Amino acid sequence: MPDFRMPSLGADMESGTLVEWLVKPGESVKRGQVVAVVETQKGAVEVEIWDEGVIDELVVEPGTMVPVGELLARLRSPGEGPGGAPMVAAATVAPTPPRVAIEPPVSRAAERVRPAAPPRFKVSPAARRLAEQLGVDLSTLTPAGPEGVIQIADVEHAAKAKPVVAAPVADKQRAMRQAIAAAMAKSKREIPHYYLGTTIDVSRALDWLARENLQRSVKERILFAAVLLRAVALALHEVPELNGFWIDNQFKPSEAVHLGVGIALRGGGLIAPAIHDAHKKGTGGLMTALGDLIQRARAGAVRSSELTDATITVTNLGEQGVETVYGVIYPPQVALVGFGKVVERPWAENGGIYVRRAVYATLCADHRASVGHRGALFLAAVDRLLQEPGKLL
Repeated sequence: MPDFRMPSLGADMESGTLVEWLVKPGESVKRGQVVAVVETQKGAVEVEIWDEGVIDELVVEPGTMVPVGELLARLRSPGEGPGGAPMVAAATVAPTPPRVAIEPPVSRAAERVRPAAPPRFKVSPAARRLAEQLGVDLSTLTPAGPEGVIQIADVEHAAKAKPVVAAPVADKQRAMRQAIAAAMAKSKREIPHYYLGTTIDVSRALDWLARENLQRSVKERILFAAVLLRAVALALHEVPELNGFWIDNQFKPSEAVHLGVGIALRGGGLIAPAIHDAHKKGTGGLMTALGDLIQRARAGAVRSSELTDATITVTNLGEQGVETVYGVIYPPQVALVGFGKVVERPWAENGGIYVRRAVYATLCADHRASVGHRGALFLAAVDRLLQEPGKLL
């Protein structure tokens, strides 16, 4: 059976700290199951396993910093015993007398330096991360909810009685900025970027969205960002060489569209987790997925696959008042799409001058995987789709 190793959760990751195991030796695991929580420079990540089997041994203890690729746990097939030995029927195995472990006496001095007790209850990754930032001892907390899991609210309540520890937060922000800078510097050195941009009239799309939202409850209403994501996902079917990865000196296209979405974190920094199978989701489905992803990203509860599977990234800085975005490709992806804010512009059409609401769209692409002509066709496809918004549902 393949071993479970520390995954790479981004081009800028060299190591991660194992925070918590969510499985035990002897427990069966399935593909896609979250088995551990790992702390990276960009926050806590729920790590999935991609092989089915039984946990044979947990090699690494929580709190250990582990390089990418290092062994975390050993797996075995369901029919194997511990260590890979064939399973033997219980009736043929002679009973072994129990061993009595005799612990040496512990001095009072040693008792005083024992580490803090582990939490008495399960802890959500977001709550664990917040407790580290605020200096809250998780072993002293009792969850308020019926699930028996310590949540963010429990940590925040406990933190009100003590001052906030700001230094660890500043250190994490500094480490995240350094990681982002290193990844982007590498991208600019190694990837031959080319840039294209176009102004798109989005008046029809916005009018359609306003009518559509009138028929929805407040919780079901769609933001324009979801409309843009839908247009990008559909346009990639026409220009597939922008959707995939550059690996081993060749482009490897992806049949699925996993849209990475740039999300600014509250404490500073940026991550771009993926909305999986965006090409299969309508605008409403993308809105739901986007809201969920933003909430979990800012709570430090994204999954490892969401950080590694993105086939292209979309960044939208319109809410920040920016009209034009020129991004940097996040390897091993080969393209990044940027959208600015919607502004009113004079628009010449059919011999007349009108006022239209428009957005400036940019494409940053890898010249090894595509050429400018194909990139221009992609932006034209996004434009055409936004002129027929009824087809985006």
